[in-house]
Amino acid sequence: MIIPYTDISPDTLTNLIEYYVLREGTDYGEQEMTMADKVLMVQHQLQSGEVVIVYSELHETVNLMPRQQFWQQTAGQPDYN
Repeated sequence: MIIPYTDISPDTLTNLIEYYVLREGTDYGEQEMTMADKVLMVQHQLQSGEVVIVYSELHETVNLMPRQQFWQQTAGQPDYN
């Protein structure tokens, strides 16, 4: 189930994004980025809809993932919740 980022308090959203950034350990190219820059980049991706917040009832977890990846995992069916 996709959770709109606007339904999450700003502090909780920031903590979720920071956890995601630390867990992913993504390579951001030649130039190292600060944590604040990485968080801002993910916030922009959430606002544009490129990244979504997903809640798994089965696992009782929350995760961030690219929208396209979410749709592939759900057999291309939009989440109407």
